Amino acid sequence: MIPIYICDDDAYIRKAIKEELEKEIMIRGYDMEVVCAEGKPENLLKYICAHKSRGIYFLDVELKGASMDGFLLGQEIRKQDPRGFLIYVTAYEDLAYETFRYKLEALDYIVKGRPSEMFRDIRRSLEVVTERMTGEYGRECEYCAVKFSDTVRHIPVDEIVFFETGNKTHRILLHGLKGRMDFSGSIQNLETKLGKKFMRVHRAYLVNTEQIDHLDVKDHRIVMKNGEICWYSRRIKDTLFNLL
Repeated sequence: MIPIYICDDDAYIRKAIKEELEKEIMIRGYDMEVVCAEGKPENLLKYICAHKSRGIYFLDVELKGASMDGFLLGQEIRKQDPRGFLIYVTAYEDLAYETFRYKLEALDYIVKGRPSEMFRDIRRSLEVVTERMTGEYGRECEYCAVKFSDTVRHIPVDEIVFFETGNKTHRILLHGLKGRMDFSGSIQNLETKLGKKFMRVHRAYLVNTEQIDHLDVKDHRIVMKNGEICWYSRRIKDTLFNLL
């Protein structure tokens, strides 16, 4: 799940953005959640520091009565979440260039004009985030996007133990640190997308090599750190020994 944060000193705008985001998440089936909506940047930063993960941030620029504006807040967020998605929502169109001066690498700059246009741009921002995260496949990506029922779930790669082909054609069983998930897919496609961290150890298994605890050589089994077991083929034995 990808956390979404909002910081705007106007309670009405803050509530409107939150409701629009929650509506779009429900309609599109995004694996996202608004976890914090604050008027004070200090409170937002406390929450971010306590729940470190890559997130999406909708920030106002002028935060009245606060110790920092949205740009300084963005800099503090970058220290905690260097790869997070910063999106500025503000009434001042001419301040857009400031995001470059502060070297914030903001994803978007949305002007608070007509509500319909602002909401349209907010919805588009979520689309862009989803596209970018999907496009990270093939590199050392942080999330694996899988379609589960009618939603797209973003599973942190570090929480994936291994993938196993299911009993039915084109079904994959994901074994994770937080449980299992059955979805439609292909082991071959996952192997290509997830990169070097994952190894095809058997025609039925694709494992996260960082989750391997040890090998049971006698029975050709891999024992994972969470205690789960999968099998490896003889042809991959030497590669596994060299890896471990």
